[in-house]
Amino acid sequence: LCSQNVQEAMDFALVSQAATLESRIPFMHFFDGFRTSHEVQKIEEVSFDDMRAMIDDDLIIAHRKRGLTPDRPSIRGTSQNPDVYFQGRETVNKYYNATPGIVQKTMDKFAGIIGRQYKLFDYLGDPDAERIIVVMGSAAEVALNTVNVLNARGEKLGIVLVRLYRPFHIDAFAESLPSSVKSIAVLDRTKEPGAIGEPLYLDVRTAIGEMMEEGISKFKKYPKIVGGRYGLGSKDFTPAMVKAIFDNLSQDKPKNHFTIGINDDVCGTSLKYDESFDIGEQGEFRSLFYGLGADGTVGANKNTIKIIGKETDNYSQAYFVYDSKKSGATTVSHLRFGKDRIHKPYLITKANFIACHNPSFPEKIEMLSKAEEGATFLLTTSHNKDEVWDMLPVEVQEQLISKKMKFYIIDAISLAEEIGLGARINMIMQTAFFVISGIIPKEDAVKSIKTEIKKTYMRKGEEIVNLNYKAVDKALQNIVEVPVPDKATSKIRMRDPVPKDAPEFVKNVTAEMLANNGDSLPVSAIPADGTWPTATTQYEKRNIGVNIPIWEPDACIQCGQCSFVCPHATIRVKAYDPSQLKDAPSTFKSIDATGKDLKGLKFTVQVAPEDCTGCASCVFNCPGQKKDADGNKIEGVKAINMKPQEPLRQAEAKNYDFFLDLPETDRSRFRVTNVKGSQFVKPLFEYNGACLGCGETPYIKLLTQLFGDRLIIANATGCSSIYGGNLPTTPYTKRADGRGPAWSNSLFEDTAEFGLGMRQTMDKFHAQAMELMDRLASDSSYADLKDLFDSIKDADQSTQEGIEEQRGRVEELKRRLSTNGSTEAKNLLSLADYVVKKCVWAIGGDGWGYDIGYGGVDHVLATGENMKLLILDTEVYSNTGGQMSKATPLGAVAQFAAGGKRTPKKNIGMIMSTYGNVYVAQVAFGANQAQTLKAFLEADAYNGPALIIAYSTCIAHGMDMSKGIEAQKKAVASGYWPLYRYNPELEAQGKNPLVINSKDPSIPFEEYAYRENRYKALRTSNPEAAKTLMKQAEADIMRRWKLLKYMAAWNPEE
Repeated sequence: LCSQNVQEAMDFALVSQAATLESRIPFMHFFDGFRTSHEVQKIEEVSFDDMRAMIDDDLIIAHRKRGLTPDRPSIRGTSQNPDVYFQGRETVNKYYNATPGIVQKTMDKFAGIIGRQYKLFDYLGDPDAERIIVVMGSAAEVALNTVNVLNARGEKLGIVLVRLYRPFHIDAFAESLPSSVKSIAVLDRTKEPGAIGEPLYLDVRTAIGEMMEEGISKFKKYPKIVGGRYGLGSKDFTPAMVKAIFDNLSQDKPKNHFTIGINDDVCGTSLKYDESFDIGEQGEFRSLFYGLGADGTVGANKNTIKIIGKETDNYSQAYFVYDSKKSGATTVSHLRFGKDRIHKPYLITKANFIACHNPSFPEKIEMLSKAEEGATFLLTTSHNKDEVWDMLPVEVQEQLISKKMKFYIIDAISLAEEIGLGARINMIMQTAFFVISGIIPKEDAVKSIKTEIKKTYMRKGEEIVNLNYKAVDKALQNIVEVPVPDKATSKIRMRDPVPKDAPEFVKNVTAEMLANNGDSLPVSAIPADGTWPTATTQYEKRNIGVNIPIWEPDACIQCGQCSFVCPHATIRVKAYDPSQLKDAPSTFKSIDATGKDLKGLKFTVQVAPEDCTGCASCVFNCPGQKKDADGNKIEGVKAINMKPQEPLRQAEAKNYDFFLDLPETDRSRFRVTNVKGSQFVKPLFEYNGACLGCGETPYIKLLTQLFGDRLIIANATGCSSIYGGNLPTTPYTKRADGRGPAWSNSLFEDTAEFGLGMRQTMDKFHAQAMELMDRLASDSSYADLKDLFDSIKDADQSTQEGIEEQRGRVEELKRRLSTNGSTEAKNLLSLADYVVKKCVWAIGGDGWGYDIGYGGVDHVLATGENMKLLILDTEVYSNTGGQMSKATPLGAVAQFAAGGKRTPKKNIGMIMSTYGNVYVAQVAFGANQAQTLKAFLEADAYNGPALIIAYSTCIAHGMDMSKGIEAQKKAVASGYWPLYRYNPELEAQGKNPLVINSKDPSIPFEEYAYRENRYKALRTSNPEAAKTLMKQAEADIMRRWKLLKYMAAWNPEE
């Protein structure tokens, strides 16, 4: 049963429930993901009394009686043999045959009680239509809107809306079709490679064939029937596309198996359409809000919809478009309001009001092309009324002038920081919208906003509520209208999406996607096998950091911690020969490197200003303290301090380019086994799209610094796959020699097994290469290669130096084999790189490792294979919005645990250590960087399965993400997150394999917990339950700690 809009999603949930009870057939009630599931609409709610009236008590009782119970024992799910299985399958036919009638009867009952009438197939349009579209889901609303407009212009068009898709009822379908129909287009929002056509198309064609054959059709002549695909991957489906489909139907030979909404220049399936075609949106107020993920824009706009829906007679619709990045991503909110119901499930292209919630957007996002003449533009900016015009790109100025727009500004970011809301500018901007738009009186708007603030934030405490109240009041006083001059005068132009020296693919494909022109890319531009280039985030330059870290050399102790904790690899360190500074920019900073291994070198800490997100993790973690002339510490001034990005951007960008051109630090001058040394290695994971202050990404970055040149990653779906492999740009990068991590994403539940397949493939290729060399060594025609074969086979690859030496041998082997045309030589040439050590890591979150993929994790670790697993433990399903997992702590609030989780966290490390041959480490880089580093090095060196469980702070915890380091330290200090390493190799040496790396608990658990809203929320909503669960959590922590200590005290030789 398919719903086409938000109202039907509610209505059909009830219809399907009632119908399944009577039909005894399971129902799947479905609707378009995101386009319907995430749309906010003002609807008519079905009351509980009406729900009650729709459900037959006798059917519920009959259903219960069929349930399994030892009071009436029966057996189901038997293993059946060929003699009776077929007959058993056919017994269900009468139930399926009766279902369409039951559904229609239920729909009629629904209409009698609630007043909204539905049919299995609804025909809408001209009664004498000659061309029709058959469609289901939200596209039906787009098609109907278009049909109404075109019919008013004299066309004869219609649509058949499919509601009950299975069972497909031919008689009801036949009844819905006008007898005048000559051509039909059937639309499917899916692709079935290899099939004759998509599912609905095949159903319609078959149904009409049977209708004609059985004489139940109204047609005198078999109509033309074509099928088409649209809207895959949530691609927008617009009235212009509907018109093109009808135009296609008017042809003598309409294109079949077509696509719409893309340019298929490979197979020619696509229909051309006029993007400028518009059905008009009279009587509506249309708004676009461009925000930054986690700035609160989306949440505020959801509240805006609620306020307008409640305070006015207007109907409302809201839909939100996100890119694939996490917090810090671009979000676009599409809001419509009007006196009539809004059935427009497509994006706004002509807006009355456009708000820009980030000052960097005007120079990189084309926003005002979507403005109607006379529209309003609201911009948050630090520039005042007299300065702001000259700071706009000339393209923005030209559109403000040509479209006769009104222009308002507000310094929302400074106001939010002043109030204490950090980057949360949502209430300030929402207030400005209501005041400027005048949709409801200002006083009423303020009152309603504050009411919604209380509902939204009360669970976070009275302090947060009051801060947001203050934001509203401040906004009222700081909205400024800027007169729009008659002439564009700016010397600033919109930035190119990527630099001119970017690779061709990046310029031709990635740049178009970055400029929001991905819809216009032809099929030929897209890699056919899904293989995309790495190292492309370096070209994006998001410029989202309002403030960025700036280095104070004379306060720096050269520890490398700033680089270690940086979630986005945007602050880096290098040591280099002083001669390299001869062409340095005047603002480039350096000091003499400290440490005997670095003697005679210069040292620099440099930020990437256009890539830094401004999370301030580096500043919070910096131990360096600025001192005055007398040697006294200067309060609040460290070796790294946050400064406004805009005035520093140009100079620091030049500094960073110069820094990147400096040679990488000579590996013979440092040890990668200590924290400082590890940070001299170029990270091969950079400028990712993770949340500001993300606690996961430093682990991945470290992994690539240690092993990136020989690393293969199997990545579970989740946050790490989204910031790790999202388009248009990808953060995994390469060394100067072109080597770097190879990455692939699998289904959520299969990642460990996926990685195991990679590991076994690497091992098989290695073994084949070794066998080939053994065979060729005994062949006299390869006698000149025998010594090289022997040195390759005997190579020690336990160190990076050994690996590089092996690569040299392999290059020599490949050079010499390349001149030999034999089959054996070609075969060995294709396998030669596999004799260099490779490591395979499966990476994912706790939703994967503890829950959905746990069976695979257990299986892979139990095989004994040399496979490494990294669980980035955020203690919730972070990527899907913070749902409870088995890693969620006792007492924490999460989705599906609103009253606090009532069971303890799964102790996966201890579970896996019971195998005895699995290396297990529990780490928290913020609490002990050296232990984290050592665990990664040991896991890689261990010749067997290894598991690292990494504590990862997350915005789902409800904390200040710049202080994630402090959270990790307190988690360890409380005993909640003990640091340990379980190394089976120690037992072989007669030692206890378990080594605890953290001290006895020194603070109460609540001192750690009540820094985070996931714990504080319960204390606000249910203090008694919070107290009880906190007590239970403390007891569980101590029980686990005592068990850990007991295990660590075991003497394997006794």
